[in-house]
Amino acid sequence: MPVYSSDSDDAPARQRRLFGREKPLHAIFGGGKVADILLWRNKNLSAAILIGCTTIWFLFEVLEYNFVTLLCHISMVLMILIFIWSSGAGLVHKNPPELRVITIPESTFRWLYAKMNTTILKLYDVSSGKDLKTFLMAMAFLWILSGIGNYFSSLNLIYTGFICLLALPALYERYQHEVDYLASQGNKDMKKWYKKFDSKVLNKIPRGPVKEKKRF
Repeated sequence: MPVYSSDSDDAPARQRRLFGREKPLHAIFGGGKVADILLWRNKNLSAAILIGCTTIWFLFEVLEYNFVTLLCHISMVLMILIFIWSSGAGLVHKNPPELRVITIPESTFRWLYAKMNTTILKLYDVSSGKDLKTFLMAMAFLWILSGIGNYFSSLNLIYTGFICLLALPALYERYQHEVDYLASQGNKDMKKWYKKFDSKVLNKIPRGPVKEKKRF
């Protein structure tokens, strides 16, 4: 484990983790199959999902396949395979796949709903004006993302986001000490920049008098 030194007087003895996390990544992602896929604990399943999504992206973006046509063709192929498997199960002495194998577990949907609700709550908290720095950073990020969206199709953005979601957590878990150090240094630089911006720009904006609330 690499050890990094810092010239800051108020630097903590223990290196801060990215986004101030205290739990390992596997626990943050739910600790189930989704976490295993994102962190490549199940390499075969992660690779299969990556290949499948890449194939879908290639069909839609490169070959310009129609969504309804593709969905119907995939359904037809799956139905034919299951029909052949079920009809010939007695000949090959192998039972057809069970429903629990081909269905999506409820825990996956619960994890997605929880993450969506957490994201909505964070957006509301940022928009409430409690932390001006976080609000400005969120606005800048959304503005940059909207600019990127003008030059790329929605499918390319979704596919790029999926690739990042499948690659970045695994890479971070492998090089987390180096990334945490760089993020910590970048955070210190951002704080210095914000203090200068606050003193030279934000503090010079005229504000009206703050009225004290009447207590009942």
